[in-house]
Amino acid sequence: MTPAHHENAAMSLAHSVRLVLAPPHRAGYPFLIAGAAVAVIGGLFISNWLFWLGVFFTLFCLYFFRDPERVPPPRSSLMLAPADGKIVMVGPAVPPEELGLGPAPRWRVAIFLSVLDVHVNRMPADGTVTRVAYRHGKYLNASLDKASIDNERNALAIRLEDGRDIAVVQIAGLIARRILCDARVGDVVSAGERFGIIRFGSRTDLYLPEGVRPLVAEGQTTIGGETVIADLAQPRGA
Repeated sequence: MTPAHHENAAMSLAHSVRLVLAPPHRAGYPFLIAGAAVAVIGGLFISNWLFWLGVFFTLFCLYFFRDPERVPPPRSSLMLAPADGKIVMVGPAVPPEELGLGPAPRWRVAIFLSVLDVHVNRMPADGTVTRVAYRHGKYLNASLDKASIDNERNALAIRLEDGRDIAVVQIAGLIARRILCDARVGDVVSAGERFGIIRFGSRTDLYLPEGVRPLVAEGQTTIGGETVIADLAQPRGA
C-alpha cells in the first residue's frame, strides 16, 4: 500500500471516529440522563443486568442523537439534502396542502432515515420560512409512498432568495413518535443550518421549486447539509 493510500485510510478512519463520537443533540439529553440513572441505580441497588441495560441504552442514545458538524458547498444555487439517509423515492408529487403551495406537482426527493442514521434535519438552501404546519397522522413504515400522506408530519415552506418556494417535510415512521422543529415563520435560514430532529427512524421529503429537476437517483445515500440534490441555476425543465 502506498503512502497516499495509508493517508487516505487514516483520514477515512478519523472521519468515522469523529462521526461516531460527535456530541449529542440536545433532544437526546433526557434519554441519556434516564439511561445513566438506570445504570447507576441498577449497579448500586438492584442487579447487574439492569446496570448493563442502562449502559447499553445510554450508549445507543449517544450514537443515535449524535450531531456532527457539516460543511455545505459554497454555492448559493445548490439545493442540499435535508437529512442523512437513503433516497427511496424521486418523482413528481404535490406538496402538502397545508403549505398552500398549490396543486401543481413538482419534483420530490424522499430520504429514509434508518435508526442508524444521523437524525438531525438541516435546511436545504438559504431563504425565509413562510409557513410551518404540523399534522397528526399514522405511524406507517416511512419508506412507503403513502406515508407522505397518512403519517404524522411537520411541513415547512421556505421562500428562496430568488422568490421561488420549496418545501421540507419531516415525517414520523414506524418507530418514530416525536418530531421536533425549531424553525418558526419569519426565520431567515442558511443552507446546512440545523432546524430539527425526528426520534428513532423517519423520513424527510424535499420538494424542489417548480421546473427544477433533481440530480440524484433512488438508492443513493445522502449526508444532510452536504449532499447536492439539485442546482437552481440549471435551465428550467432541463
